[in-house]
Amino acid sequence: ETVNYRFPRKMATDSDYESVILVKPEVFVYRIPPRQTNRGFRAADWNLEQADWTGRLRMITKGKKLSIRLEDKNSGELFASCPIESYPGPSVESVSDSSRYFVIRIQDETTGKTAFIGVGFADRSDSFDLNVALQDHFKWLKQSEDFAKQDKELDKQPKLDLSFKEGQTITINLGNKLPKSPKPRQPMVHSNIGVLPPPPGGKIPLFTPPPSPSQQQHTSVG
Repeated sequence: ETVNYRFPRKMATDSDYESVILVKPEVFVYRIPPRQTNRGFRAADWNLEQADWTGRLRMITKGKKLSIRLEDKNSGELFASCPIESYPGPSVESVSDSSRYFVIRIQDETTGKTAFIGVGFADRSDSFDLNVALQDHFKWLKQSEDFAKQDKELDKQPKLDLSFKEGQTITINLGNKLPKSPKPRQPMVHSNIGVLPPPPGGKIPLFTPPPSPSQQQHTSVG
């Protein structure tokens, strides 16, 4: 099971509670020979067929501190603890001939004495999860420290004083000018071109009505 955090978190203090960021239910522990050369550790030099101890691995954070704890699978009793100050670093080293095995530096919490042991996993994905959890923790730690430095730099800068001094006034122009009224539209002048003039005298002639029948008889008799 892997608990992975990739989002910004609040910077914790050493007095904060413990947080489990990685749990592997099965890890193998080996006694290893001293490093002979600068080429690094090799898992082929260990007795991989017979592990010296088998238990579970938990990765714990407390504030800014990080550690690997090897515990009994059933009782949870602590077998060994590995404080980690940096990664990559001397606390956790990959071997040169395999991706499933590491060398860790365990430390006695009472006496402070240290020793190196080999640890390994049956599944390559477990070692990948261990690498990712280590990288993510120190990436978050660096980002948190960078944010804290930025905050300190901002605090050192002089703050802008926008307050009014005694007797100071301010004038605000609200633009009280009335808007100009629009000019009245001029009436359109229609041309009289094409319009016939009225008849002379200003009167329209009427047609003469036809004569009545009595008038027609009088006329015929004469």
